[in-house]
Amino acid sequence: MIFITAEIGINHNGDIEIAKKLIGVAKSAGCNAVKFQKRTVEKVYSKEALDSPRDSPWGTTTREQKNGLEFSKKDYDVINECCISNNIEWYASSWDIDSQIFLKQYDLKHNKVASAMLTNKKLLQVIAEEQKPTFISTGMSTLNEIKDAVQIFRDNECSFELQHSNSSYPMKDVEANLRCIQTLKKELNCNVGYSGHESSGYLICVCAVVLGATSIERHITLDRTMYGSDQAASLEPKGLERLIRDVRNIEKVLGDGKKRVWDSEIPVMKKLRVYS
Repeated sequence: MIFITAEIGINHNGDIEIAKKLIGVAKSAGCNAVKFQKRTVEKVYSKEALDSPRDSPWGTTTREQKNGLEFSKKDYDVINECCISNNIEWYASSWDIDSQIFLKQYDLKHNKVASAMLTNKKLLQVIAEEQKPTFISTGMSTLNEIKDAVQIFRDNECSFELQHSNSSYPMKDVEANLRCIQTLKKELNCNVGYSGHESSGYLICVCAVVLGATSIERHITLDRTMYGSDQAASLEPKGLERLIRDVRNIEKVLGDGKKRVWDSEIPVMKKLRVYS
């Protein structure tokens, strides 16, 4: 079965009640998991970047905006309990080593490497040492950079799955380049999924499944007009429901590839096969 993750990311806008609603949306739609993003703001961004002007609901600097989007330990405890009560898995992409260490206190089944962190070898080493199944996004990365990241996980005997991705928000459909799913599978000899940031709905995710994607990650939101850079590249609840429905139907119609004569064909065969 294709593993489908609803990427809540930072679309909660720092509001735990929005996060809880999105967890409920993902569960109702039939997702396997929800995903968040965890950062230690002062370590991920430079002082110059954080001091730069940026208007947001939290103030007029980038620091205020970034801090406003981060959840506290208390918030993550609520997320953990909410996912347990909804019987849905959760995990997060860490953007620094402290954040990865923070996430270890929860009984998470998966780790995630964001495209932005694919070349952060120190962080990758810490993640791989956990030997926990890890999704690795490959946006804005060369094939050699992806190979270097994969080698860290193989050296640590940590299972992983690549996710083909484009890191623009929203992604232009013509830049989806879904045949890279097959390229990565051939070059790295591993399972490959798809992490989508398109604004055009969910057709590209469906095409990715047809081309062999073994996991799908898609940003979700309550309303695409809400504040936030990721909202426009996200699916609203009804769109998520349709995505899950179509992916599960595709899994059925693709079958197992074994040629057989179906029981339903036998009466037709007896009627039409004059020669044998």
